[in-house]
Amino acid sequence: MASYVLGCLLLLAVARTDQTQDYTSFQYHKGALLTGDVSINLIWYGKFKPSQRAIVTDFVASLSSSRRSSMVQNPSVGTWWKTVEKYYHVSKTTKTRGLTLSLGEHILDEGYSMGKSLTERNLKALAAKGGQSYAVNVVLTSADVVVQGFCVNRCGSHGSGSGSGKKGSRFAYIWVGNSETQCPGQCAWPFHAPVYGPQSSPLVAPNNDVGLDGMVINLASLLAGTATNPFGDGYYQGPKTAPLEAGSACTGVYGKGSYPGYAGELLVDATTGGSYNAKGLNGRKYLLPALYDLKTSACSTLF
Repeated sequence: MASYVLGCLLLLAVARTDQTQDYTSFQYHKGALLTGDVSINLIWYGKFKPSQRAIVTDFVASLSSSRRSSMVQNPSVGTWWKTVEKYYHVSKTTKTRGLTLSLGEHILDEGYSMGKSLTERNLKALAAKGGQSYAVNVVLTSADVVVQGFCVNRCGSHGSGSGSGKKGSRFAYIWVGNSETQCPGQCAWPFHAPVYGPQSSPLVAPNNDVGLDGMVINLASLLAGTATNPFGDGYYQGPKTAPLEAGSACTGVYGKGSYPGYAGELLVDATTGGSYNAKGLNGRKYLLPALYDLKTSACSTLF
């Protein structure tokens, strides 16, 4: 099954057109969306500090529509996710029920069982270690792990594999790498000076970890893409081989007034100086990417 790539944050996506298909509009391609009660399983490959795991764990837990997460003051991670929920209601042809996400199991592979240089095949094998029924398995690689295509043309990706259940079953997975030492200017912007394009002072990461705060940005975008285009025939713009999805269609946009090299209007924590646009559980703050809003045909920011 094909893997759908989240390109380096500073690369500009260009819509393609031909005579047989309209690639310039965001379309539903009549395939499956993720539905039901879905667990997000986190597979930690390599060395991560407990404090680093907590950043991602709290973000995933904040996506839940449970009463606990709904009590978080806006702008919240839950409010950000509501743009994705619109995809389940805007088209009468989808005939799908909604999606509820929850934090699933943690799988730690601190011994680098597949080495420190991974291929796409390795990523799929690691993802298969998580539960495959009503689940999204997220592989997170540490800063010292090299992954095929990482920093060259992608910061993360999502795809699907054959499930271990009944014949024809599939499971969705995501991979995101920690770019702190390999390419922070590409995959952790705006928390690091960009490699290309307009130069501006980097923002302070809201959790004081450039690599992990960058991972959250990429994970958030890929989760939106996985929910709305898990198997390559859901919602996207452009050719199937290089689709722009709910998150990747808005790369580099975080707040109102954004433009290349400027993330947009954001909130700043008075104590830490960290820039953010969403609040999560346990007092966490996050910078999350804008999502493509089907109802407005524009990138939607939280404020």
